[in-house]
Amino acid sequence: MNLNNIQPAKGSTHNSKRVGRGQGSGKGGTSTKGHKGQKSRSGYSEKIGFEGGQMPLQRRLPKFGFKNVNRKEYRGVNLDTIQTLIDTKNISGDITKEVLVENGLASKNELVKILGRGELKSSVSITADKFTKSAEELISKAGGKAITL
Repeated sequence: MNLNNIQPAKGSTHNSKRVGRGQGSGKGGTSTKGHKGQKSRSGYSEKIGFEGGQMPLQRRLPKFGFKNVNRKEYRGVNLDTIQTLIDTKNISGDITKEVLVENGLASKNELVKILGRGELKSSVSITADKFTKSAEELISKAGGKAITL
């Protein structure tokens, strides 16, 4: 077997339908497109969602909801996560946004909010964009400071 004598499997290929090549071919005249109408014309393309003139689904369904353009998205970091960070990485004193970014808890462009899940055993000052009330209470109870940027 060589590249010059390879053939497709028997019955796997078909001759293309040659339309518009005269009446004798059986596919002349209207070229299998029926008579008149938009779909028989050249250049016809159906719009996405077109339902034959019936009111399309995207126009029948009501619009709903509200997108606040001024919404601020915060990355939540819990106190128990910070405590494990202190235990494993031996960080003491200050925990800033940069420290959280270095340890993969947030990316550098995200706003960080400290949440109050878990408990904080060590007294550290935490600097973040926002704190929940419970987080602030737990940080001050442990002897640390919650500094809002």
